[in-house]
Amino acid sequence: MPSLVFEMTQETDGGFCAECLTEDIFTQANTWNELRKNVIEATTAFFFNRPTPEHMRLHLMRDEVVSSA
Repeated sequence: MPSLVFEMTQETDGGFCAECLTEDIFTQANTWNELRKNVIEATTAFFFNRPTPEHMRLHLMRDEVVSSA
């Protein structure tokens, strides 16, 4: 199976969310390291009776507003 791609976002409260772009897999955590573990756990649970993908790409999305003044 090809690798899965997760779109990661940081919430305003500091926590993180991860959503798979091709499967119905979603998880969240308070820290980046915890989120990485949760992505693996959620993916393993989603594919519980099927082979799991070898790789999961974690793509962090940042939306930052910068003032030029």
